[in-house]
Amino acid sequence: MNKKGGIYMRETLENLKTRRSCRSYKPEQIKEGELQQILEAGTYAPTGMGMQSPVMVVLQDPEEIRELSKMNAEIMGVSSDPFYGAPTVIVVLADKNRGTYVEDGSLVMGNLMNAAHAMGLGSCWIHRAKEEFESPKGKELLKKWGLGENYAGIGHCILGYEAEPPKEAKPRKEGYIIRR
Repeated sequence: MNKKGGIYMRETLENLKTRRSCRSYKPEQIKEGELQQILEAGTYAPTGMGMQSPVMVVLQDPEEIRELSKMNAEIMGVSSDPFYGAPTVIVVLADKNRGTYVEDGSLVMGNLMNAAHAMGLGSCWIHRAKEEFESPKGKELLKKWGLGENYAGIGHCILGYEAEPPKEAKPRKEGYIIRR
């Protein structure tokens, strides 16, 4: 491995090892340049046969985020904000006509969160998107966004500036890797 490649790999591994889910955000909106770089990282996630089944819907309007948060909270059976006050929500959906749509969308989510961390932003994967977009309200949103009912919710990537430092990583479990 060349010296330059080793430096990049160490930096990449450090980012992967230190990224944590953020559940406390400052109210200020992230910068447009930061958002564009994170979205670009999402577009370069691997997809089955390169078919690019996912789409990302960016929400930054507080009212739209509140509406989606309320839908998510109802599915979860709570009244609190499942988006933790994050000022940006990226909804990742994928075309169910592709056999790898869940994996494709999951890889997009991973790229979004890792890119956010590399830029010093907090992120978290919020579940229940599948149930949201199977509901009548969710199907209305898909239509409003110009998407057909063939799109399934994969997850919500919430983004923002962290209001408090992330926790330390838990120790890695025994038997995580099995070599044969």
